[in-house]
Amino acid sequence: MDWRHMPPLAALRAFAAFAERGTLAGAGTTLGVSHAAVSQQIRSLEDHLGVPLVDRARRNLELTEAGAVLAQACSEGFGNIARTVEDITGVSDARAVHVSTTPTFAASWLMPRLPAFQAGNPGIKLLIDPTPQLAELSPGGIDLAIRYGVGPWPRYDCQMLLNSPIVVVAAPSLIAGRPVATPADLACLPWLEELGTTESTTWLRRQGVEQGAALAHMQMPGNLVLDAARSGQGIAVIVREFVAADIREGRLVQLFEEPQAGAGYHLVTRPGVMRPGLRTFVRWLARQVQT
Repeated sequence: MDWRHMPPLAALRAFAAFAERGTLAGAGTTLGVSHAAVSQQIRSLEDHLGVPLVDRARRNLELTEAGAVLAQACSEGFGNIARTVEDITGVSDARAVHVSTTPTFAASWLMPRLPAFQAGNPGIKLLIDPTPQLAELSPGGIDLAIRYGVGPWPRYDCQMLLNSPIVVVAAPSLIAGRPVATPADLACLPWLEELGTTESTTWLRRQGVEQGAALAHMQMPGNLVLDAARSGQGIAVIVREFVAADIREGRLVQLFEEPQAGAGYHLVTRPGVMRPGLRTFVRWLARQVQT
């Protein structure tokens, strides 16, 4: 960033306050100065930019098109600064730690462990947002994303939490008496898939089965996929960690495994200092795979 072209911060603050309040008097009250001082700062900003920001032809001052664009940028910029200051000073720690993760991870791995965290950290509130969609992390918004992949994710810090390959599994009753030598042998069976994802279709196509599943292809919330697979309703593509006990105890059969170096669930956060509640939760999560 070339700071030489940036206008004075005081002028930007005065303009942002005017855009938010809608009047010079209101902006002056917000900043604790006179309305004349606000007007002077806005004119100074217009001189610096060489662009009119306020239409003074009418009785009630209104933003010009350029003014509206700058007002939006100021609102976002000062808002992010305010939320970041609250984060690093701990003022925002009364706000719940907002965690975005897939429904499958939430149901299979995270939720069974959360009672232990809450018992040891009763002052930290959590907001678990199960969604297959990749989330944008922002000050005052989502604090932590737990996502499967190889990484890294641009603009974010990430650390491996759970290293586990992808496997293809089915109930013994579904494949009884069927020879399964190649992925193509599975195309005639029903498949299960988490809503909002394409794991099954993508896996089949990576194995050269371009037509995908020939029979039913059912999509459902992630927490239901495993139950459906155990009951023999279809084949599932899933992280091995979530079905290790099922495979060991015979409820599911592992048909194929797709190891990928560095693949697993990662803790994804914004760069910089974590607020105390988030830092405590991230450290706790890391300990869960070390014990």
